Amino acid sequence: MATLYDKIGRTYSGRREADPRIAAAIALALDGCASILNVGAGSGSYEPASKSVVALDPSRTMIAQRPRGAAPAVQGVAEYLPFRDQSFDAVLGVLTVHHWKDKEKGFSECRRVARSRVVLLTIDFDVCARFWLFDYFPELIVDRHIFPNIERYADFFGSVELISIPIPADCRDGFLGAYWKRPRAYLDPLVRGSISTFSKVGNIDANLMRLESDIESGTWARRYSSLQDLTAVDLGYRLVIGRKPSEDN
Repeated sequence: MATLYDKIGRTYSGRREADPRIAAAIALALDGCASILNVGAGSGSYEPASKSVVALDPSRTMIAQRPRGAAPAVQGVAEYLPFRDQSFDAVLGVLTVHHWKDKEKGFSECRRVARSRVVLLTIDFDVCARFWLFDYFPELIVDRHIFPNIERYADFFGSVELISIPIPADCRDGFLGAYWKRPRAYLDPLVRGSISTFSKVGNIDANLMRLESDIESGTWARRYSSLQDLTAVDLGYRLVIGRKPSEDN
């Protein structure tokens, strides 16, 4: 993961700012938690300013892009958190789980250092794979195997709350599904360069030409006319809240 983001992360902070609606959902999930460890923190887009936060990321490139005044950052990985047991009220992870090499170890470490809960924004890939983008770029399915089945989170955490996160049409965060109503954005190499999945596929020039042609001819708009009046859609983004046993009682 460090190698990947050292490569693609140089302009990451300019395209991956926090969307306020997603940030509000994350803040609600962290309600009552004063201290937060943000695992896979990157440039810190979703770190709540009102909390005591420590950030952790494997990439020096990403850490270097954290803004002045951001929470202190430590270089490290989810599988080996350099903190004592129950050091934080909660552990937060935003679109990072699929990058962990040993997910079971990572989840175990998150549970170990969290006193109250673990809050993870992830993707139910079975839902996401129905997104129209895969019609044009079927190669993106390359990432399917690195996303745990959503049901597995109950195996990892026991007590789990799943919250669907609809993606707004004007989403400010440039992740994979952000531009579902703005297809022309995917033609921009800077946009694709801030989406890790695109970095894993080969030459897609023909795919891009097809998408551009369909946009220009109106074919895309006719094919996906059902999206025209929507302001948000479910693309499989899920907030997983795993609570510690002490919080359930």
